[in-house]
Amino acid sequence: MDTLTPDFDAIVIGSGISGGWAAKEFCERGFKTLVLERGRQVTHVEDYPTAQTHPWEMDYHGRITQKEREDNPIVSKCYAYGRATEHFFVKDHEHPYQQDKPFDWIRAYQVGGKSLLWARQVQRWSRYEFERPYRDGYGIQWPIGYRDLAPWYSHVERFIGVSGSKDGLEEVPDGEFLPAWEMNAIEEHIQTQINAHYTDRTAVIGRCAHLTKTTDLHRQQGRNQCMARTRCERGCPLGAYFSSNASTLPWAQKTGNLSLKTHKVVSKIIYDPQTQKASGVEVIDQFTKATERYSARVIFVNAATINTNAILLNSTSERFPNGLGNDTGLLGRYLSFHNYRGQITATHPGEAQSYYRGRRPTSIMVPSFRNKTQQEADFQGGYMMFYSATRTDWSRTQQGPQFGTEFIQNSARPGPWSIYMMMQGETVPRINNRVYLTPEKDHFGIPKPALDVAYTDNDEKMLKDFLDEGTAMLQKAGCENINAYETHQAPGLDIHEMGGVRMGANPQEALLNGHNQLHLCANVFVTDGACMSSTGVQNPSLTFMALTARAVDFATEALKEGRL
Repeated sequence: MDTLTPDFDAIVIGSGISGGWAAKEFCERGFKTLVLERGRQVTHVEDYPTAQTHPWEMDYHGRITQKEREDNPIVSKCYAYGRATEHFFVKDHEHPYQQDKPFDWIRAYQVGGKSLLWARQVQRWSRYEFERPYRDGYGIQWPIGYRDLAPWYSHVERFIGVSGSKDGLEEVPDGEFLPAWEMNAIEEHIQTQINAHYTDRTAVIGRCAHLTKTTDLHRQQGRNQCMARTRCERGCPLGAYFSSNASTLPWAQKTGNLSLKTHKVVSKIIYDPQTQKASGVEVIDQFTKATERYSARVIFVNAATINTNAILLNSTSERFPNGLGNDTGLLGRYLSFHNYRGQITATHPGEAQSYYRGRRPTSIMVPSFRNKTQQEADFQGGYMMFYSATRTDWSRTQQGPQFGTEFIQNSARPGPWSIYMMMQGETVPRINNRVYLTPEKDHFGIPKPALDVAYTDNDEKMLKDFLDEGTAMLQKAGCENINAYETHQAPGLDIHEMGGVRMGANPQEALLNGHNQLHLCANVFVTDGACMSSTGVQNPSLTFMALTARAVDFATEALKEGRL
């Protein structure tokens, strides 16, 4: 049974990082906007049940049991998953999918999506991110470059709040920054040694979407300064880190132009052959299983990469039997991710008199230095490094009594410095890495997605380079007990999946043009990770937000002029 509803100017599918930005930008400009969310409502502050809960107030001190891990072998691998956050994650049985090869798909179906759970690291893409894939022959030419996105990066940064330092590095451009977090003594020592021994790389403080200082704009959002509690994944009642729930969605709501509907699972986009545009979307109500249709002049698909691909693949019609806009058969292909397999641990004997305070929400980053101006390594693409240094109590690092006076005394003594380093590597887009739909359907009658994604020899070479270079850097910094290893983790656990509906000027090579608009269906836009032509080296979320704001600006002007 169909339910007819009033028209909207815009429909946004998904309420996460990019969907929240689409809603804000449309509503601010006076456009009646419907946001469709397949999950439940999560209201800022009200629906953060564990935000103030201490470990001793939770069963097993917040840890999940072995039985729970066995029941959820995929989602339980996520760094943020635990008893304090499990209510924000999709459990493995709730939305099953097919894995042709191992792929850990981490999902969050609720208002705000993964913006409640993300690691909040935000770096601008450099010109190398846009230029390198085509320059070095492993990707198509991006239809835009850094200069096109730079003002939109600024637009987003000012609103969300980004802490960072002005470093003057072309490979990770400066932005609109709040005060940066501070390094501790050992981190500064490693930074000094890296800068002293290398001319092609440098270490700088990480950039993250946390309010180290509030501006009038942040106070207007009702947000407050970060207290460095590191309980971010539970939902921050201070609104100190950026999420859709704390920032963009309430801002959109204040305009009076936002309609938000939860528990609505989008099954397809409806194509009108008369207008050669999309007329609306079809959804399944999560509780009644009834089919509903909503119409709008423009549709933004922001369901997160894999679900965005799945919705478009399922949006078949006589004109598009293989998915909306998919004349080339490229929809769902070139799915990419970030290579996180390399890690290094070490200790450092120095700075025994130094300690640190607080729980800083970012690490030190070493921006990409491989294949910057030309390909000189035996692999394509680049990678960046992150490292941090901490001290734990002496009792945890030495054998000895685990109770009694000596244990208590040792617990009060700081132990040696421990260093942790990791890689974030670009993966090369491959046509065989894809998401597609299976004949089997889920409990809403929608085809289940299947993932056929794997590492390549290029990833192995990049991994080895990181392990070699990271080890050498720590050795030069005087570190000891260096242990370089790979995690063997499957793709997906990086939670940076991108592609499948990539941007490109040539409709034979790409689904979207330079404004994130489907080449063959002009009123449908994709601005989440699915739109990415390549993964770049930097964390992607800031780029998703900037692309979204830019695309809405284009769409609203086209709506005003009657071109959409």
